[in-house]
Amino acid sequence: MNIVVCVKQVPDTAEVKIDPKTNTLIRDGVPSIINPYDMHAIEAALEIKEKIGGTVTVLTMGPPQAETALRDAISLGADEAVLLSDRAFAGSDTWATAYTLAGAIKKIGFDIIICGKQAIDGDTAQVGPGIAEFLNIPHVAFVSKIKDITEQTLTLDRMMDDRYEIVEADMPVLFTVVKEINVPRLPSLKGKIKAKKIEIKKMTNAEIGLDVESLGLSGSPTQVKNIFAPDIVKDRKMLEGGVEEQVNQLMSVLKELKCV
Repeated sequence: MNIVVCVKQVPDTAEVKIDPKTNTLIRDGVPSIINPYDMHAIEAALEIKEKIGGTVTVLTMGPPQAETALRDAISLGADEAVLLSDRAFAGSDTWATAYTLAGAIKKIGFDIIICGKQAIDGDTAQVGPGIAEFLNIPHVAFVSKIKDITEQTLTLDRMMDDRYEIVEADMPVLFTVVKEINVPRLPSLKGKIKAKKIEIKKMTNAEIGLDVESLGLSGSPTQVKNIFAPDIVKDRKMLEGGVEEQVNQLMSVLKELKCV
């Protein structure tokens, strides 16, 4: 059983700053962590491995310093780690990122692919499903529980807005997880020692062999044109009286603002 977990290194701060020239995050001087949702993905993979066996490979795409996130994953119990790092990958949007990760996963081999539902620095929730589409395999998003697993199938609870769906999927399959699925474990001493010693496998496009025109900024169909922090508005108006009076007051305010 080959389980691949896709992770992303994200800024560990609420004070995110944006480069006004490139419209990208300023990461210099900002501590980084594994994307919190990806921590739950790692835990889900380890629990599957403990139940039916297999190998857990953690995969990320990023600059050389992203190796830190991979070593953190190894300290938690992952078996192997792969870093995709190539100047050709720089500037990838979600489409190009999913395309690149899918190409690498084909080389690695897989039965199950697990991703966090989204990254906290982008919040698009597009990369996991995108990988599945490029690999032409089924995917299940927003998984909150692994109900059952065999060598061929998974039975999963998928979180919806107002209910849960029970989904059975044949392998190979990709699913994305929400934080309700588990509580990530802490690294062990043995894991920390292994993380320091292990060799992180590095892959460039030379090993993957993807279409160069579909990589990085040039291969990204979407680009950020403008990004800004919203103005903080502290203005407020309290509505008093009974429900009918409050509704009438609200309608008056909305009419003044030309919202209705």
